[in-house]
Amino acid sequence: MARHLQPGGTIDGFLLIEPMHHGGLGALWLVSRPDIELPVVMKLPLLEPGDDPLAIVSYETEQMILPRLSGTHVPRFVATGDFDGPYIVMERIRGRSLKERLDDLPLAPDEVADLGARIADALAELHAQRVVHLDIKPSNIMVRDNDDVVLLDFGLSRHLDLPDLPAEELDGPLGTNSYIAPEQLLGVRDDTRSDLFALGVVLYFLVTGRRPFGEPRTVAQWRKRLYVAPAPPRYWRPELPPWLQEIILHCLEVDPRNRYQSATHLAFDLRHPELVPLTERATRVRGNRLLSVLHRWFTQAKKRIAILPEPRTAAGSGVIIMAAVDLSEEYEQLSQALAKAVARLLESEPNARLACVNVFKLARMLPDKYEDEEGRSVHLLRLSQLKHWAAPLQHLPNQITYHVIEAFDPAAALIDFARRNKVHHLVMGARNAAPLRRYLGSVSSKIIAEAPCTATVVRIQGSFPSTDTQPA
Repeated sequence: MARHLQPGGTIDGFLLIEPMHHGGLGALWLVSRPDIELPVVMKLPLLEPGDDPLAIVSYETEQMILPRLSGTHVPRFVATGDFDGPYIVMERIRGRSLKERLDDLPLAPDEVADLGARIADALAELHAQRVVHLDIKPSNIMVRDNDDVVLLDFGLSRHLDLPDLPAEELDGPLGTNSYIAPEQLLGVRDDTRSDLFALGVVLYFLVTGRRPFGEPRTVAQWRKRLYVAPAPPRYWRPELPPWLQEIILHCLEVDPRNRYQSATHLAFDLRHPELVPLTERATRVRGNRLLSVLHRWFTQAKKRIAILPEPRTAAGSGVIIMAAVDLSEEYEQLSQALAKAVARLLESEPNARLACVNVFKLARMLPDKYEDEEGRSVHLLRLSQLKHWAAPLQHLPNQITYHVIEAFDPAAALIDFARRNKVHHLVMGARNAAPLRRYLGSVSSKIIAEAPCTATVVRIQGSFPSTDTQPA
């Protein structure tokens, strides 16, 4: 794992020079390789014992999205490792993180407008590639030495043509507490206007030195932005020009339909303040009044659906086939029979996506074991094993994703995954039932009874596989 690495070591031919950053979700190392002239860094996920698996899920997401991005506003992709040795190598950005400017706050209005316009340019380029960032904040924004803005960290992002792994594997709102958009709190992750809300938070912070919604610690506190409007920037800095307040509060509208509808429009207004039409937003000078808060709370409680954006349709058939894979070595024959059954389904649905799922069963009474005897992450090992299991299916045109879920109840976890992700067909193997398992009820019997989709159970009868299919 990344925490054991030392300068002078190598990974797939990349020389580890020095660590640049070590955070909660990963480590960043300066690396080099003789055949690469570009200065590059290696990003490695960290998964400490007992950690939330967000680290590896965000790594998988960035590994999937970053190679598909281009342009000056994103780091250039160089290479990636596999689950056997996960890493992402990308261009090293020469410049300064926006987080490094926070000690200089508040900034001058003209500087904020210029910086905001360049960030909006970067978002416009990203959105044109059908990607929503969903975690815009100062630490994820860098300014190159030539003043171009670069967006970093696509671990929570959504590519509209690819599976949404964070939403599929993790419950609850995903984002950073101070910057998350209201619709993200309701599970919406496909609206580019969410990034414009976050940029509005950044602009507010830069120009006032305060975050408009503070630093909420709980989801309940996050949700206050659904009905509590922030104090207008001119409440803190009365000398601010009305046009800048108009732009910032336009970004911070609760309903996405009332915000800027594109990053391009936002960038234009920031560059042409004399053309910004002023509304009552520009003249606000007071914070929330009690009656206003109560009215907004009642409106959102009664019509919460009103702030949800119109559905966006991603490319592809949308059909998901889910394989619940038992990685126990003693069931190798059953595992092979499961792979053959899945292959037959995929051949009949060439546009379907295959989700390979394994449940890491947590112990209710004993401490959970997150590492093997050699200190390797069990979570990462299982992801690697899933990929090896699916190797015979790689020749098919279907897209394949891999998921390890930690749960006390494997059957409930598989059913919940199928329900939340609108799986069309669930396929799993069933071991030969011992008397105790028949008495208590097996995982396969519960899934057959409760799965929200068609379920196929593969069994080994004697030396031959058999299947039982239960329609949804």
